[in-house]
Amino acid sequence: MEGLAQLLPIVLLFVVFYFLLIRPQRKRQQEQVAMQNSLSVGSRVMTTTGLFGTVVGFADEDVILEVAPGIETRWVKAAIGRVLTEEPGDGIDSTETDEKSDDDNVAESPETGDSSTRKS
Repeated sequence: MEGLAQLLPIVLLFVVFYFLLIRPQRKRQQEQVAMQNSLSVGSRVMTTTGLFGTVVGFADEDVILEVAPGIETRWVKAAIGRVLTEEPGDGIDSTETDEKSDDDNVAESPETGDSSTRKS
């Protein structure tokens, strides 16, 4: 009976590790494999390295991604990190810039570092 009492904390520790660490990790891994196996032509994806592309075909266990118009690269399925659900036109508008207008710019004199014009 005394030997069982000493073994019980170790068994409880293993059970806690299983439910807190091993089981959730295994579930995430299965979801990742299911996502990679459900890829289809035309899917927008992001690789694990952060490269965005569109699936244009498959070759054996590899995925062929178009990363720019006319530029195709070959990746293993395991390198696909996630499938994007947003449309390619969503997000930041490419016509917007972070530049200020001429009225908002402050010019500094190269010799003194003082501002020569300032908008109130």
